[in-house]
Amino acid sequence: MPKKPKPDAPSAFDLEALAFHREPVPGKLGMSPTKPMATQRDLSLAYSPGVAAPVKAIAENPDAVYDYTSKGNMVAVVSNGTAILGLGNLGAMASKPVMEGKAVLFKRFADIDAVDVEVSYTDPDRFVDCVAGFGASFGGINLEDIKSPECFEIEARLREALDIPVFHDDQHGTAIIAAAGLINACDLTGRKFEDLKVVLVGGGAAGLSVLELVQSMGVRPENAIVVDKDGVVYEGRDGLHPRLASHARKTKLRTLAEAVKGADCLLGLSAGGIVSQAMVKSMAADPIIFAMANPEPEIRPEKIREARSDAIIATGRSDYPNQVNNVLGFPYIFRGALDVRARTINEEMKIAAAKALAALAREDVPDEVAEAYGGEALRYGRDYIIPTPFDPRLIAWIPPFVARAAVDSGVARIEAKDDDSYRQSLARRADPTAALQQRVAAAIRASQKTIVFAEGEEPSVIRAAWSFQNQGLGKAILVGREAETKANMRELGVPEDALEICNARLSDQNYDYAQFLYGRLQRKGFLKRDVQRLVNTNRNVFSACMVKFGDADGMVTGVTRHSNMALADIRLVLDPAPGGRVIGVKAAISRGRTLLIGDVNVTEFPEPEELADIGCELAAVARRFGLTPRVAFLSYSTFGNPPGERTEKVKAAVRILDQRKPDFEYEGEMAADVALNPAQHELYPFSRLSQPANVLVMPAAHSASIAVRLLKAAGGATVIGPILVGLEKPAQIVRLGAPVSDIVNSAGLAAFDPSAQGLGR
Repeated sequence: MPKKPKPDAPSAFDLEALAFHREPVPGKLGMSPTKPMATQRDLSLAYSPGVAAPVKAIAENPDAVYDYTSKGNMVAVVSNGTAILGLGNLGAMASKPVMEGKAVLFKRFADIDAVDVEVSYTDPDRFVDCVAGFGASFGGINLEDIKSPECFEIEARLREALDIPVFHDDQHGTAIIAAAGLINACDLTGRKFEDLKVVLVGGGAAGLSVLELVQSMGVRPENAIVVDKDGVVYEGRDGLHPRLASHARKTKLRTLAEAVKGADCLLGLSAGGIVSQAMVKSMAADPIIFAMANPEPEIRPEKIREARSDAIIATGRSDYPNQVNNVLGFPYIFRGALDVRARTINEEMKIAAAKALAALAREDVPDEVAEAYGGEALRYGRDYIIPTPFDPRLIAWIPPFVARAAVDSGVARIEAKDDDSYRQSLARRADPTAALQQRVAAAIRASQKTIVFAEGEEPSVIRAAWSFQNQGLGKAILVGREAETKANMRELGVPEDALEICNARLSDQNYDYAQFLYGRLQRKGFLKRDVQRLVNTNRNVFSACMVKFGDADGMVTGVTRHSNMALADIRLVLDPAPGGRVIGVKAAISRGRTLLIGDVNVTEFPEPEELADIGCELAAVARRFGLTPRVAFLSYSTFGNPPGERTEKVKAAVRILDQRKPDFEYEGEMAADVALNPAQHELYPFSRLSQPANVLVMPAAHSASIAVRLLKAAGGATVIGPILVGLEKPAQIVRLGAPVSDIVNSAGLAAFDPSAQGLGR
């Protein structure tokens, strides 16, 4: 029986993670049909008697299963839970959250449907027999979190037993990304693989697979030394399993320090902190050091820099350059393999993927990728030898190389498609939801803004602030009374010294804030004592003053007060951005489509000029989120039919934009189904929208609210917001009683500042 983990008191982050996995329904995966199931006719085609036709076709030609079923786009993510992340052997069921997560990544990054399958057998024979029995139902098998050395035998036997790709990502995913980085590191240092002296630190599945892949690409076995927890792997050493023994060398070297002396490259897949600065100093000129242990690398990059200014460094962490991240590999490798119905993923396909990744790093980096890293210039060089996981080109770049290698090596069932048309079809698979989320998250982490949480005594706000800061999204400040806030922190398990607490009444800035606010409000019926009371007791006003004075970069509030009241407080302090309009925006994400909808809660019945401004503001927000804005001004009428006086404001707004000549597509008045219809040009060839709209300007706040609620309740859309934009400084308002996840998301939006680029006029 696997050992059970010791029960530890869950941290605030653990509690949030548990709630995330439990609510609103348990788990991270669901299923929806790809064909209509609304009528009796649909059901008769989908099941009996219609299903008989494809059954007969497949019986006659087994490969027809790819034509009539989902097999060709379906991967099984399989584990027995014997090596779960860094937690060890916790059993098959304990691995299910991880396997569900892996299935989600397949869908997010490569539009591959994946199903997690947890197998209770730890004996390799029983595990192989089990997986071999159901494996043919899928287009591929992704093995995950299976301990070494059994994982080597299991993968090899399943590859023999099944006529589909079987890929142990813990081995090969890391190997492919590391090999891509090594290609470019050698290019930058003028080395060739065949001359490279390599030391591998770590004799596990991932480490040996990295070494074997780079050896297949040219590294000579006699130039490679493996070091595990017991020292150098040398000929004659006892207790080596066959896979490790195959890498034993005839050498007098016995320690890591001896092995790395004079080495060109160190590949670390072992444990944190085991490489010293003295070891780094002993390496050859321009050393290549891939310290990939996670979360703590074998040696931190800053320590390497102190010892050697000429090193090229990669890690497994997202907070350093050159991250070796498996998500750069497995989704796109399977995508290419599935698209040519490959029988396996062979060495040629892995090398093709590594070379493709290396080549992509040498291409010009799109602006949206640079912006996701805070505007940092990403150019091929020592700090950019591996593409970022947030590069939108990956989906269209990697799979064609893999597919072509499968065809050329004879393991594909069908020919690869024309490269250009194939790349275009791959680009259409990109999930804008994932791109939006990645873009926002990367920008937040890169900027490290300070966000003030106005209702800092509330337990949900404390948990959100701690989560925001603990995830590395920035610094959180709680506004509240110290004693009450710390008492709640203790009860929640949040360390008392983990978050800064600011008491409005006792703040050093209290006087300056009150003086400023009095000057602003004295002619609006406020006496000096009224203003002082506001600063002392109204945490929204105080927090807005912090943002106004630059003592924080943004704020989040709304948990304890209705949004209109919170906005009124904030607008006592903050003005609209120059030339801007304050509006509420909601992002509705459904079926791979992201829609921005506004104004949802600020201007109830906008006039034509206001509608035009809303369209411009929404276009700017769309660009900030990495979307190309296509703005539709919605109405019950489409281009005058049916006629009605209520459409006149919408028509007038479009005429105003005609005069402004903005640099984005817009059209109206039009009904929602027309705006979102890809075939709208068949009926309305004069429409100025080149594609379906992704920005919807509603004629009134109530219609916006109704539309969003319908999308969420009946359409299953994920709704983000309302997002407050158009203020001179970032402020976000959550709904009354919002859960922790919503507060964290809104704090992130305050850090991201969706209106940073101003009006899109």
